Amino acid sequence: MQSWLILIAAIVLEVAGTTAMKLSDGFTRPLPSVLLVVFYLFSLAALTLALKRIDVSVAYAIWAGVGTVLVAIVGVMWFREPVSLLKVASILLIAAGVAGLHLSSTTGDL
Repeated sequence: MQSWLILIAAIVLEVAGTTAMKLSDGFTRPLPSVLLVVFYLFSLAALTLALKRIDVSVAYAIWAGVGTVLVAIVGVMWFREPVSLLKVASILLIAAGVAGLHLSSTTGDL
């Protein structure tokens, strides 16, 4: 269970890093630029710790997939990016894939 909590922390930190990346405006704003590096370093550190008990194929796909879904939601909600039926359907497909990978996990650490 602890590995899954660490993986969740890695995902949240990755989303924070990607959000800071957008806010950095191409590395022209110092604080968001520094934060993006810090968030990504901590995210990768947490992902590395989660890999001690979760299969890499499952952990990385969940990290990337859930991160992608959450960043897409942040983009729409915070940065006012346009929403289309295709975008929503694609996000749902990513979420379905992540759920399928989680269900197929054989680590026994659920």
